[in-house]
Amino acid sequence: MGILDIVRFDGLRSRDWLVYKYPSEKLVLGSQLIVQEGQMALFVKGGMVADVFYPGTYTLATENLPILNGLINLPFGGQSPFSAEVYFVNMTVKLDINWGTSDPIPLIDPKYYVKLRIRAFGQMGLKVLDVTSLFKEVIGGMQKSDIVSFDKIKEYFRGILVVKVKASIADAIITNGISALEISAKLENLSEKVKEQISPEFERYGFSIANFYIQSINFPDKDFEKINKILEDKAAFELMGDGRYAAKRSFDVYEGAANNANGMSGAVVAGGVGLGAAIGLGTSMNQTIGNPVHKEETKTCISCGAQMPYTAKFCPECGKSNPEIVCTCGQKLSYGIKFCPQCGKKL
Repeated sequence: MGILDIVRFDGLRSRDWLVYKYPSEKLVLGSQLIVQEGQMALFVKGGMVADVFYPGTYTLATENLPILNGLINLPFGGQSPFSAEVYFVNMTVKLDINWGTSDPIPLIDPKYYVKLRIRAFGQMGLKVLDVTSLFKEVIGGMQKSDIVSFDKIKEYFRGILVVKVKASIADAIITNGISALEISAKLENLSEKVKEQISPEFERYGFSIANFYIQSINFPDKDFEKINKILEDKAAFELMGDGRYAAKRSFDVYEGAANNANGMSGAVVAGGVGLGAAIGLGTSMNQTIGNPVHKEETKTCISCGAQMPYTAKFCPECGKSNPEIVCTCGQKLSYGIKFCPQCGKKL
């Protein structure tokens, strides 16, 4: 390219550009440098940042290129030629930088004890804080091109960002015991925490973080189905009680057997249940459904968990001793309860 007399960059229609390298290094003293609002211009020689220019119009001369003059001893007066690289830096805030975790975070949900594959997505805003640090730490080490975009910078910092996000989410779920189903209510606090952790890293490279948001934390539908099944079973237990839920499951088995061409015997054989066990199951169902026993007249064995008459001292199932428990108010109590149902005393 020939010698230039005006050095300027009018910008792009898109605000995705971060650094633009002027296409010629052949300049002359007396040329005009025009720096638009929202830009800064860097003069670089031999990989070193020589002079920095803020928005405005400048006539290039030895007096306003003091550092470059010291490096190459610029000639004095006239349209004297010299060479230097000129970079224009976008100083506006880029608010719509999207990010996401490329790999899922494998975690055990602390409430439902289900393994989940969690992903996080969000948005952040960046602004150049120090153009000299930006050039020295980031741009100077990148492959030279006419334009460096914010997407390139996002790739550059992806590792730092993802590590900090993963660590914060894992800490919230594991250390603080927050279920993945409930973590959406904590996104604002998590976002602020991650921003505080990554800000020093970005400042080191010449950036400030204008904003940082974790917009969603989610996991695959297959993982949610595991939790959903647990919630359905839990609801069934709460509505029916242990005994009635067991009876319901028994009916499910026999309903399946009725639809089987082999009838009851086919279901018993297919399920690996012997005739005696099947009869016992039927008897148990009879007692549970036809002649319900009041829950306060039974108790659960402390050894095998079987239901047994409250007055029994030994479990008829495993033979374990089950001594009677009585509250100070005289109310007979079952194992595992936390408050007396009669007087409300904490046990």
